[in-house]
Amino acid sequence: MAATRTAPQTRPSALAAWLLVVAAMVVLIVMVGGITRLTESGLSITRWQPVSGILPPLSDADWQAEFARYRQTGEFIREAGPAGMDLADFKFIFFWEWFHRLIGRLIGVAFALPLAWFWIRRAIPAGYKPRLLALLALGGLQGVFGWMMVRSGLGTAMTDVSHFWLSVHLLTALITLGALVWTALDLRALARDPASRPARLTGFAAVVAAVLLVQLLLGAWVAGLNAGHASHDWPLMQGRLVPDFDLSQGWLWALTHDPFLLHFLHRWWAWVAVAALVWLARRTRRTERAASIAIHSAFGTQIILGIATVLSGISLWLAVAHQLVGALLVATTAWGMHVAGRQDRPGR
Repeated sequence: MAATRTAPQTRPSALAAWLLVVAAMVVLIVMVGGITRLTESGLSITRWQPVSGILPPLSDADWQAEFARYRQTGEFIREAGPAGMDLADFKFIFFWEWFHRLIGRLIGVAFALPLAWFWIRRAIPAGYKPRLLALLALGGLQGVFGWMMVRSGLGTAMTDVSHFWLSVHLLTALITLGALVWTALDLRALARDPASRPARLTGFAAVVAAVLLVQLLLGAWVAGLNAGHASHDWPLMQGRLVPDFDLSQGWLWALTHDPFLLHFLHRWWAWVAVAALVWLARRTRRTERAASIAIHSAFGTQIILGIATVLSGISLWLAVAHQLVGALLVATTAWGMHVAGRQDRPGR
């Protein structure tokens, strides 16, 4: 990327602060998304109403209409209904899906309006407008992917959303989070030194990102298939290191659908991710010790929470904490990758 220069009216420091606030909101929505998934709330709102859906039902008739629509879903017919769900129970799950969507809308406003203001004020440094527009597009896609995920579970034969769409929805949010952090760090560097150039993605950092992406994908599939319940012991599964899993439909099906195999891969690929993150942290330590400490703290906490979640029988709040720290791990990894991308650049 060509060197970036600041004009007198540009405000890279303010832009960086704004992007970090948006990044914090993305971490929040990932956490709330975890609650939504774990409480089986995601299919409680059966329509996509980007504007009118801001308000929840305001009358008893509105609530009854929403509940009637939910009762047509396979989730209610096969699971929630037989469990004895009443309107009060429905209001509980509706709240979490509504709150999740509300935060998404707020993130859109918190990004789009300041972007327009900075743009009009000519406060955006040269070279950053395309990147900020790409981030805006990612946010828009995230909303579309969220609805595609919900729609995948609305048929009468379905009791859950597609784990493939769930992974697309979650990974898009986490990639956006990493990009927000990276861009904010570039802008902070630019605020310190007008001759600073954006960090580059090094080959070794790309390898670390790929390893972590696999782990995040496995985690999303485990969540989507409720595969966390495949085993409540650790380190063994079913009293064995390698559990039985279904190969009757071939390896490809097993790698993408079998809950026992996916649970097994998620818990052991984690150690490959740890090795990659230790490598990244050691590379960043000599330049920015705080980033190294943050990476170590995040993956250490994440491993402990993952094991505790399994042993607890998938305790709601342990599982939510596991997803929250996963988002923080993405943010700290982006930080470390950014440091690595600046180490060999003059004027960093």
